[in-house]
Amino acid sequence: MDMCIMPGPLQGRLTAPPSKSAAHRAVICAALARGRSRLGPIFPSDDILATMDAAGALGAVVSLAGQTMIVEGISDPPASARVNCGESGSTLRFLVPIAAAMGVKTLFTGRGKLPQRPLTPLTDALKGFNCRYLTGSEEILQTSGRLEAGRYTLPGDVSSQYISGLLFALPLLGKDSELRLSSPLQSKGYVDMTLQSLARSGIVIRPVEDGWDIPGGQRYSPYDHRVEGDYSNAAFWLCAGALSQPVAITGLTGDSLQGDMGVLDILERFGADVQRGETVRVGPAELHGIQIDATQIPDLVPILSVVAACAQGESVIYGAGRLRIKESDRLQSVTAGLRGLGADIREFPDRLVIQGTGALRGGKVDSFSDHRIAMSMTIAALRCREPVIISGAGCVDKSYSNFYTDFARLGGVCHVV
Repeated sequence: MDMCIMPGPLQGRLTAPPSKSAAHRAVICAALARGRSRLGPIFPSDDILATMDAAGALGAVVSLAGQTMIVEGISDPPASARVNCGESGSTLRFLVPIAAAMGVKTLFTGRGKLPQRPLTPLTDALKGFNCRYLTGSEEILQTSGRLEAGRYTLPGDVSSQYISGLLFALPLLGKDSELRLSSPLQSKGYVDMTLQSLARSGIVIRPVEDGWDIPGGQRYSPYDHRVEGDYSNAAFWLCAGALSQPVAITGLTGDSLQGDMGVLDILERFGADVQRGETVRVGPAELHGIQIDATQIPDLVPILSVVAACAQGESVIYGAGRLRIKESDRLQSVTAGLRGLGADIREFPDRLVIQGTGALRGGKVDSFSDHRIAMSMTIAALRCREPVIISGAGCVDKSYSNFYTDFARLGGVCHVV
């Protein structure tokens, strides 16, 4: 699906969509518990549906009524399972160690870029525990055997999802385990969210200087949980407020552990008018270039690059090398997209340098089948002189299926080409 976005401001109020990151974690904890859990609100994005289906394949009973999900936890896991992760890296990286800990022989499949995205750090950590690769366009990995307790080591600077997967799995083992990091932890907020979800489920994880000690033989407890609003997706509207007219977002938690809550501090540094409270409001002001460390906020880089291109002066976004192994090579795709709209942007191995000019030209750009690129280029249209046509814009369904509906609610004008 190609989408044509007309230039023009957004203004108004929206409720933040529920956090995809929090929902993944809530579904997994509920699936591992004995008993019934109720979770909500849940928006059925493609990624969340993949985790729901994965939980079902491993023995949970999952149903969705409106925005409420009911999960009957796994009581009798199957001997074998096939898990289709779609394009969800979270589903794959969380569930591989969980399936292995349960002793379920599981074939993991996927589509799009997922089969090419790296898993080596996780499979290296599981060496000796009967995990093996399969080849093929959609077959990613097969687990066999059952994980044993022990000392596991992972890098902290590649993907926090590897760490979260083991934090979910190791409490299920019969004996105590250790999880240690061989490099400094990046995307710490996502690991903190996992630890918070585990604590809500009654799981004890003990932090140590370079990782965690994890008692074995634990049992997850069922619980009812309200899923908090999503700063990652709300960031598109908050940045729109900085670029056009004031936008107010309700449903965001002021004490959230989401790393992408940092978008508010960054917009303030750009010079935007940011008001916090039960309703978060961002309005336009004279924006200027800044330096941004992306180490803890990699998912914000595409939309912050748009803000930088529409500010005045130079911005540098650094610590962003990990974006090359996302749904697309996001440093490359952001550069191609913004350059196609007339921005002055240079790409380096781990950073972007953007000379902001205050406005963009418009034109046709590729989404690279990456939801965050499509949404970012949509917001870029607010500062364009000409329409923006985005090829493959339907990829927003991966994380935010209502994105263009909400865009129209704020006064945006768009249509399918």
